Amino acid sequence: MTIAPTIRVQHEDFDLQAEVDRLSKGKAGIGAVVTFSGLCRDEGGTLAALELEHYPGMAEAEMRRIGDLAIARFGLLGLTAIHRYGKIAAGENIVLVVAAAPHRQAAFDGANFVMDFLKTAAPFWKKEHARDGATGDWVAAKDADDAARDKWK
Repeated sequence: MTIAPTIRVQHEDFDLQAEVDRLSKGKAGIGAVVTFSGLCRDEGGTLAALELEHYPGMAEAEMRRIGDLAIARFGLLGLTAIHRYGKIAAGENIVLVVAAAPHRQAAFDGANFVMDFLKTAAPFWKKEHARDGATGDWVAAKDADDAARDKWK
């Protein structure tokens, strides 16, 4: 049986527990579920929000490709990846990855793998909005994110 990842790019928030339940309920072969929820930081009180944009169609396709790779590589029994777009206030959810596997290490590795590739390969862009009302620049890619991704090669 082929497992397909659940992939969503959406403006509205997500419910972490509902997503875990949707992925794992009634699947007796699952021994571990790992979740990662990425939040918008306030950067020491200076950041009010992030504005996230994506390339519609391409973002979902790349997320699906990454999800398929994770499922095959780590033997996942389920995977959900949700990425939000729009203006997201400090403290709000940005991204969710839920990885289910027979054993914990595969679930941890699968979730890490997905996040490392989402950060570097999926077409999403972030612009900072400061508390003082100033709009910052688009956030540049980080070498540390590339290094995290490259460890999987």
